[in-house]
Amino acid sequence: MPAECCDEASNEALDDAAAAALASLLATLSDPVRLRIYSLIASSDEVCSCNLEGPVNKSQPTISHHTAKLAAAGLIIGERRGRWTWWRAVPGRANDLATSILDLGRP
Repeated sequence: MPAECCDEASNEALDDAAAAALASLLATLSDPVRLRIYSLIASSDEVCSCNLEGPVNKSQPTISHHTAKLAAAGLIIGERRGRWTWWRAVPGRANDLATSILDLGRP
């Protein structure tokens, strides 16, 4: 019987479902425009869609596309007020993401 080269992988690692969920969330934030939009929203109590065009230098349809992706990922929530949507970061979501990433490196 051949000698084993090392110990087996830890059972503490992410399972398939957790890895897929984390990868999906990271993929959402991997787009620089989405990350910038999320940063702008998360750094304020709430932000109107109309106030995101200037800082990211994108049109309103592009802003809507990216905010829809962020909302689908559970990072932001919106409230329609007349013509515009006001966005807020989901409380604790960024901390949850950071903790998930930090936990990957802990034994």
